[in-house]
Amino acid sequence: MTQPTLRLDRRKFLQTSAAALGMGAIGFPTLIPSSVLGANGQVSPSERINLGHIGVGGMGGGHLSRMVAFMEHGRTNVAAVCDVDQKRLASAVGKTGGKAQPYRDYRYLLERKDLDAVVIATPDHWHAVQTVHAAQCGKHVYVEKPACCTIEEGKAMVKAARDNKIVVQIGSQGRSQKECYLANRYIANGNIGRVKKVTCWHYESPADNNPVPDCEPPPELDWDLWLGPLPWRQYNPRYCPGSFRWMIESGGGQIRDRGAHVMSNALWIMDADHTGPVSIETKGTLPTKGAWDVALKMEVVYEFKNPDWTLVWSQPGEMVPYFDRERQKALGIREGYGAVYHGEKDKLVVWVGDGQVFTETKALDWKPGPGAKEVYKSPNFDHHEDWFQAIKSGKKPVSNVEAGAAIANLTILGNLSLILGRKLHWNPVKQEITGDEEAHRMMSRPQRYPYVL
Repeated sequence: MTQPTLRLDRRKFLQTSAAALGMGAIGFPTLIPSSVLGANGQVSPSERINLGHIGVGGMGGGHLSRMVAFMEHGRTNVAAVCDVDQKRLASAVGKTGGKAQPYRDYRYLLERKDLDAVVIATPDHWHAVQTVHAAQCGKHVYVEKPACCTIEEGKAMVKAARDNKIVVQIGSQGRSQKECYLANRYIANGNIGRVKKVTCWHYESPADNNPVPDCEPPPELDWDLWLGPLPWRQYNPRYCPGSFRWMIESGGGQIRDRGAHVMSNALWIMDADHTGPVSIETKGTLPTKGAWDVALKMEVVYEFKNPDWTLVWSQPGEMVPYFDRERQKALGIREGYGAVYHGEKDKLVVWVGDGQVFTETKALDWKPGPGAKEVYKSPNFDHHEDWFQAIKSGKKPVSNVEAGAAIANLTILGNLSLILGRKLHWNPVKQEITGDEEAHRMMSRPQRYPYVL
């Protein structure tokens, strides 16, 4: 491979990239937060979190915009941005007012001693490797869900975070949402009785019904760096950017995309982050043509023990219509996915699960009395704020790395059961598949050097 650029000269980069985007370099505004001067009681420069962003398209662009907003209030300083796509990288530098140093290769960004933390929003197959490398460089990490693509990757992430004493927040942000908190509190206080079953529904994964041939990658994309730990293959427009989700090795389908939100909320509400199923059985249909190979339809049944309860992921499953049409229209509530918590006395529905979480008014209106049980609440119901707080306090965030690995394991095991065509048995203490040598080998996979754990 071509030796990656250590870092890019900011002035030349702005001029070249701006021209490519049809902009003048002077089109990037200069932002000078008053907090740099310590004015008006704002956060002093020494208290700001110095950030690097790895992957700045899609969700990564959203995270960057949020951190730039924090930067304007003196809370953060976005010092570096990295992406394998030149156009996205140029846009990211523009969002920071031309202040952030651009990088094509994340490894050189991580070498910077002045960075406190990184936000990782690359495709799924990069999450574990980049998180481990960031931890080894002493950086706190906010990484998009799912945490990992294999079980061994999740174990490596947990170990790296512990060994290097850094905070990892997984981007399953539903746990920080107000209505998820209220649903959790409602159930924790016994309002529907002991929950024995949680049923999740989501629409099907798409099929690649019109395949296209392999071709050369677009000139702005460093294809080798995009692949990273994956085996080499020729570029195909069906592989990226967002469509990486529809391939097992780089995405995993709806179950690993939105399932990492809906089932994250389920494990949190069921207080099951540190447990796991004992068996996993999947039925479903796989595509027969095209580049995408994830399940189109699937139903996964997870059986938990001590306490005994069942988690079901159904794709598409039976959608539960939102009960308040006027509120639904006003808030733009989507019905396409969610979960029903079936208790011994009643049930509760929690819709959506990522940036938006909604639940029934009985949970919203419930007022806790004396002695009521409280549950964790993210500051200001904000996932980024929860991460900041954890960095400063040293306490675990709501979507910590152990929880993220447990959620990813559910999605990985569901896919493995479908691929192998049989029920799997899981030891939640050892975190390994038991009684099935072939499945046990599939807990890990080779990675392409030098992008390895």
